[in-house]
Amino acid sequence: MVRSWRSTLATAVAAAATTALVVTPAFAAAPAGSRVELKVLVVTDGGPATTAIAAELRSEGVPYQQVTLGDPARPTIDAAFLADTVTSAGRLIDRAHFQAVVMPGPDPFGDTTELAALTAYEQKFDIPQVNAYVYPGAGLGMQTPTYAGSLDGVTATLTTAGKSVFSYLKGTVPFEDNSPAVAESYGYLSAPAGPDATPLLTATAPDGSAGTTLVAEYRADNRRQLSLSFVYNSAQQQFRLLAPGIVNWLTGGVHLGLSRNFLSVQVDDIFMGDARWSTTGNCTPGEDCKTGITTKDIRMTAADVAAVASWQTSRNFTFDMVFNGNGSAEAAAGSLFRLDPLTIAFQLNKDRFRWTNHTWNHEYLGCVRDTTVIPWKCTSAWAGPALITSEISKNVTWAANSSRKLPIDKSELVTGEHSGLYILPQQPQTNPNLAPALTAQGIKWLAADNSRMPDQIQVGSALTVPRYPMTVYFNAGKRTEMADEYNWIYTSRADGGSGICEDNPGTTTCIAPLNTTTGFQSYIVPLETRLALGRMLNNDPRPYYAHQGNLAEDRILLTMMDSVLTRYRSLIADNAPFVNPRMGAAGLELQRQNAWRAAVANGTVSGYLQDKAVHIEAPASVAVPVTAVTGTKRGTAVFGDAYAGLRSAWTATTNGAVDLVLP
Repeated sequence: MVRSWRSTLATAVAAAATTALVVTPAFAAAPAGSRVELKVLVVTDGGPATTAIAAELRSEGVPYQQVTLGDPARPTIDAAFLADTVTSAGRLIDRAHFQAVVMPGPDPFGDTTELAALTAYEQKFDIPQVNAYVYPGAGLGMQTPTYAGSLDGVTATLTTAGKSVFSYLKGTVPFEDNSPAVAESYGYLSAPAGPDATPLLTATAPDGSAGTTLVAEYRADNRRQLSLSFVYNSAQQQFRLLAPGIVNWLTGGVHLGLSRNFLSVQVDDIFMGDARWSTTGNCTPGEDCKTGITTKDIRMTAADVAAVASWQTSRNFTFDMVFNGNGSAEAAAGSLFRLDPLTIAFQLNKDRFRWTNHTWNHEYLGCVRDTTVIPWKCTSAWAGPALITSEISKNVTWAANSSRKLPIDKSELVTGEHSGLYILPQQPQTNPNLAPALTAQGIKWLAADNSRMPDQIQVGSALTVPRYPMTVYFNAGKRTEMADEYNWIYTSRADGGSGICEDNPGTTTCIAPLNTTTGFQSYIVPLETRLALGRMLNNDPRPYYAHQGNLAEDRILLTMMDSVLTRYRSLIADNAPFVNPRMGAAGLELQRQNAWRAAVANGTVSGYLQDKAVHIEAPASVAVPVTAVTGTKRGTAVFGDAYAGLRSAWTATTNGAVDLVLP
């Protein structure tokens, strides 16, 4: 069942834990003709719970105004702050400044005057309120808690009513328990005191001694409140799963902003070979090994291509193959019949993958490096325009050859090692020859390393697309190699590691050495799965990147991806499939998000709901993200795309406006 702007409980509640919410027409309880601005009021005490909800609003693009309780310069929350009157169609009408309210608790003010003003406002305009973290009690329709304590490792369950609010979830909400030595979640379990409180999320205490409600909706005194009785931060899995539903409950499913779950993986160095980690030298030949230490390079085979193509079909997922044509040319030149079996296998399956230019020979396109020292350092020279242009164009020409015809998008580019862009500390500026070359070659989207350049920037004609490195190292083809290198990076010198974790305690944590046979599957995969799921559930279109060697030998990337996909699909309903964009589409999404956030911050966008009409104003150059309930129309056309039980889309303005009609 899809939630509308306003909903009421069934008159009779036979069993609070399983009662479904009954939807009613949008804005039904507010005075006819009233105007409600599409903006949320966030009253915060600086705690993690209100901070997390504010972060979700910002991530989705929902405009909000934050009032910090401890700020002596904050505005007083009174009738004038909350509402006023405006003239519309020649008559004076009420205008509510906020469509919803987020509070740290039901009464955080210590001032009855402000609470009275907020209560009257919510009653008059039917404005919902979320209490971000509460101690349950009679004021919220709940009994005294039967349990107070850790919720680490608990799996909570949505009630029938909860499934109507969080309709994009399959039914369970696992609470994180990442370290037995660290308390991560704390909360209270309490039962409803009567029919005015409806449990949405329930759980049993870790020791099984007690249990019931963690999230409840309370309707009394012509007010609606959603209360969460556990503390959380914006990164924790339990909040990430619930966050879109909290926003949808706040706004009744009608708001500026939208959210999608994203997952794309780009596989670099296709057709090349990648150097292999030396488990004896704790180094990578060609990178940081002493003279005389060698390993056999890792390169995919035709059998790997067939396995990956089959895997994609069975998992309903598509990789982006980021290729270097010279890898194929060199392999063919060194073969008996001038044929490369890997290239042939990819050609036979070329339409089953997406293809992106990774330059012809993976040349470093930044400064000319002095590699006689470790780490390398820049000389005074730069890779020149001719080299950059050749690396881009020669790969495009190779892909377009009549014997290959790889279906590439020529506007996308991944340079070798993200080179050309600045890299600290060795190269503190971007190669000045890069931007003109990108413009000359028509490049619109340029890959960047998110760990170095998380923000999208303009480089000539191109916008960067930050990519997350997936925890499968480029120089590992086997599980044992991956675990061995992980041990080297993340264990102390006393445990045989590099000691990097000891030297950088603020950014790296030392771990006990992993078993090299089982450590990849038992430790690295679950950790990366948790990180990937958090990013997927954060409206973040940035792609991941791995390397072709991770699809060879033990195919460790497929092992990692199986874990991520299985976890996602076990928690998220079919109405919210992840979006799998290629690089240009991911870059466009980032560009739109950034432009919208800037417009919101600059105050150049606004919107309101009046009766069943939504009116939005924005600059013509800005795409408007809008979420609305099913049945909403723009003109005579059904609005938006179905996602997570609602309709949403990036929307172009007409004469500077977007007008929608709710059902």
